[in-house]
Amino acid sequence: MASEAPHQDAATTETTNWKPHRPTTPSLNSFPNSPPSLDPSNYPHGKKSLSGISLRAFLIGTTLGLSLSLTIFLFPTYYLWRVPFFLASLCLFHFLEYYVTAEYNTRYASISAFLLSSNGWAYNVAHSSAILECLVSYYFWPRDSYFSWTGPVFGVIKLQVLLGLVMMAIGQATRTLAMAQAGSNFNHTVQVERKDGHILVTHGLYAILRHPSYFGFFWWGLGTQLLLGNVVCLVGYAVVLWHFFNSRIAREERFLIAFFGDEYVQYRKRSWVGIPGIP
Repeated sequence: MASEAPHQDAATTETTNWKPHRPTTPSLNSFPNSPPSLDPSNYPHGKKSLSGISLRAFLIGTTLGLSLSLTIFLFPTYYLWRVPFFLASLCLFHFLEYYVTAEYNTRYASISAFLLSSNGWAYNVAHSSAILECLVSYYFWPRDSYFSWTGPVFGVIKLQVLLGLVMMAIGQATRTLAMAQAGSNFNHTVQVERKDGHILVTHGLYAILRHPSYFGFFWWGLGTQLLLGNVVCLVGYAVVLWHFFNSRIAREERFLIAFFGDEYVQYRKRSWVGIPGIP
């Protein structure tokens, strides 16, 4: 008699082959309104590193707070309140450089927009020299001779310090407002080719000043040296900044004429730079 294979019913087969259900996790791309993937430049060591930006913002904010606190503590009984105030003004300047770029020209909001290191070694040497001259002059000369070379105003603050504060305020406000009004047309580096959407800005401050950001930094820089009571660095800042902006403006305007032609030539005739000796 032929043997018969053992019988296996359907229920037994279904039980033997059963596996637990594992639902697949949907990817972000499966949703119609999913956010785009993160820009690789936002990761650590990228040019728009979020960790790098937050670290710099933290350090600038901490230094600003400490400097302002020290300024209030020293003013007006101790003349060296000017040094921490100068540091505070530097912190505000570098913060605004990044903040305004991020707000009005977001695609260029990289770490370099802080301008903490992209200005080169000469920039850092200039500010370090300004602080050093203030400290050295205060130590070696009486505060009523070299360090304070004009009389007091309202019995508290020297005339050159008051003038320096006014120049710093005007310079910083002009530069910040100019960057905001220019929007995506502003860049910290001279552009050698015209990009899509690049227009000639002639409204607001630009109706009067064709390089208001340069105007602002020039007078802000000189104002800081008046505030500190420096003589050597005041002359040095004036010479160096004048030569820098004279060369930069001449180079930049060659490209602007190439970009906009007669439109820029006519605009240049009805506007001015606002820095002595630069037409």
